[in-house]
Amino acid sequence: MPSQCERFKQSNIAKRVSQAMNKISEALILMCISFNAYAEENTIEGFWASSGVIIEVKVCHELICAEIVHVFTEDGIDPLTVLDENNREEELRDRPLIGINMFDGFRKEQLLRNSLDGGKIYDPRRGRFYDAELSRLESGNLLVEGCLLFICDGEEWLPLDVTVNPDGSRNATLRNNADM
Repeated sequence: MPSQCERFKQSNIAKRVSQAMNKISEALILMCISFNAYAEENTIEGFWASSGVIIEVKVCHELICAEIVHVFTEDGIDPLTVLDENNREEELRDRPLIGINMFDGFRKEQLLRNSLDGGKIYDPRRGRFYDAELSRLESGNLLVEGCLLFICDGEEWLPLDVTVNPDGSRNATLRNNADM
């Protein structure tokens, strides 16, 4: 049976091990937070404001998808009632724009690159897919270009910070609104 002195030493060792483990845990948490902040600034993953919509870019299985999560409408019009009425495929014209994936063919391995190609983007205004190239600009904006043959057109998507309220609603603010 250990003496009182030996039990005291064991309890001190246990306290030191516990304190060391707490410090390691804190360091790991800080590293994760730092990595998430780094990833948020150096990836296209997140929320973006585009012409008339808010898009969430995220990984969907092995691909990157860009889901329309909000449509800006006039007062009194429910965004969920705005349909994909310009779609070239007639059977898809009755679906809401909210929930549509605008990307096709961008692989998740490309997520941290400043420039992505080899995919397609859906343009709901024209109802068709175009070959696409995405470029992360120094401003933090995302240049999204769609091409048909040799004719290209594009727009800049603006990064958003989105917070979820206790009632489940969301607030979005421009991340680099100093440019505005």
